[in-house]
Amino acid sequence: MSGRDRILGRVRRALAGAPEDDTPYEQAVPRDYDRRHGERSTAETVDLLAENLVDYRAVVHRCDLAGLPALIAHLLGERDSTGVLVPPGLDASWLSATAVAQVADRADATPHELDRVDSVVTGCAVAIAETGTIVLDGSADQGRRRITLVPDHHICVVRVPDQVVSSVPEALERLVPARPLTWISGPSATSDIELDRVEGVHGPRTLEVVLVSGA
Repeated sequence: MSGRDRILGRVRRALAGAPEDDTPYEQAVPRDYDRRHGERSTAETVDLLAENLVDYRAVVHRCDLAGLPALIAHLLGERDSTGVLVPPGLDASWLSATAVAQVADRADATPHELDRVDSVVTGCAVAIAETGTIVLDGSADQGRRRITLVPDHHICVVRVPDQVVSSVPEALERLVPARPLTWISGPSATSDIELDRVEGVHGPRTLEVVLVSGA
């Protein structure tokens, strides 16, 4: 018997004599809060996303779909990247302008192997303007969670306006809870008791977000 089975067994025994709830879970907690704060146009929503991403110390770029390959090649070149991790479902055209060695997202890759790769390029599931948050859900263009946590440089492509929403409630409506969700608000960072900020502790030190129009 595993530890999980033992814990669940204890929970079942503890709840054996508990009465059934009169109110279904969906009705027990009122959720009449505002789904968004204020009304914005699509352009204003995208601008708010960019503003909040920058506030979290992410680097924001804008381009159209035709200019995306050249921009990604430029960003990898600026970092002197010698290798870039590529999720299995990433659009191959995105990396068509770069000569940087492409490293596949392998299930058997060790953390040490991933740590030797300079950069990773992914898509995203949704981007939230009000919080400046990018959400990954492990889809084919995003790959496994660990490939966005180990390399020091993450380039995340957001399709505008289709993948941009105003608020967290709107984002939750698009996400599948059973998927491995990663919520990213700026590059990885932490602070000690004296509030000295240290970046790159449990994720990429540099997050670059590319807002692509016409994708």
